[in-house]
Amino acid sequence: MRIGIICYPSYGGSGVIATELGKRLALRGNEVHFISYDRPFKLDMFHQNIYYHEVEVLDYPLFKFPPYMLALASKIAEVSKWADLDLIHVHYAVPHAVSAFLAKQLVKDKHLPIVTTLHGTDITVVGHEPQFYDITRFSIEVSDMVTAVSQSLKDETTRIFKTTKEIQVIYNFIDPQEYHRVEVPDLKKRYAGTNEKILIHISNFRPVKRLKDVVDVFERVNRDIPSRLLMVGDGPEGPAVHRHILSRGLEDKVHFLGKQERVVELLSVSDLCLLTSEKESFGLVALEAMACGVPVIASTAGGLPEIVKDGITGYLLPIGNVEAMAYKAVKVLTNPALWSQMSENGVRHAHNNFHIDQIVQEYEKCYQVITKKQAY
Repeated sequence: MRIGIICYPSYGGSGVIATELGKRLALRGNEVHFISYDRPFKLDMFHQNIYYHEVEVLDYPLFKFPPYMLALASKIAEVSKWADLDLIHVHYAVPHAVSAFLAKQLVKDKHLPIVTTLHGTDITVVGHEPQFYDITRFSIEVSDMVTAVSQSLKDETTRIFKTTKEIQVIYNFIDPQEYHRVEVPDLKKRYAGTNEKILIHISNFRPVKRLKDVVDVFERVNRDIPSRLLMVGDGPEGPAVHRHILSRGLEDKVHFLGKQERVVELLSVSDLCLLTSEKESFGLVALEAMACGVPVIASTAGGLPEIVKDGITGYLLPIGNVEAMAYKAVKVLTNPALWSQMSENGVRHAHNNFHIDQIVQEYEKCYQVITKKQAY
């Protein structure tokens, strides 16, 4: 098949998933065309079936803001014509699904079905804004097929937008060839002493991640177990969490590592992953941690209970209950047999239920269904 993939090229879960999906589709014999304003940062390979098309936005004095949505629609239409695309797969409802719909109107002489994958913030943040509510709902309704990365996100979308559109749940995924525990003893020595445990948090440092809760859980764990905390990522809550750490006298125990494109090595030296979010449409970090054999202590937010198996691959606790999270963390870290069992369970669970090949096949089935429908 000839597939157009529209995604954000920057650091973030939706862009990573879209790019990895496209790469694997290409390896499976499909022709994949990425369309975006920049080359996706995970598009780090050459393959004869992969193409990248840059969206160039006109810098015209009358435009106060660059009309990216229109430029994207024009580029999608252009590529769909000369590459004879079978379908467009957009990641994020606004603006991508809207641009795809405009492109579809521009190429009415050919069938161009649209598959829209909802990742979370396009619904829970952007879609909540009054000025975007109607257009987000419209983008869902005009898509030929809609998928969501968790049942939680599907239910929330249906509730918020009161849509009757059928939404199929297709989970995010990991590639076990990339995400597996590796031996990096020198890296562990860099951050922790011989008898110290390493806890890790990875996110975009936004308020919904509840970074102060991460620090408060770590502080309680550190009272009972000598440990260090790796904070991976960056974002608007960075300054506040720095101040919180200073107020707790933990500055020598916490390492800020900034944004990292590759986290396998950091997960491999970690003993526990903390994810205290109040909203989490899927929880890709939790899945990546489990694939690397790291037990997860997480909140019950959003899709996390669909990813983390409570008492089996980690523990799930109510949002904000730092005492309970710390208690469970200490329980895992002080019981080597329990830690080993959860580590093994996490790897098995990730491989058996979220393997990239399994998920890509689900998307291919969607493509086949939607192109057959359009043919009639």
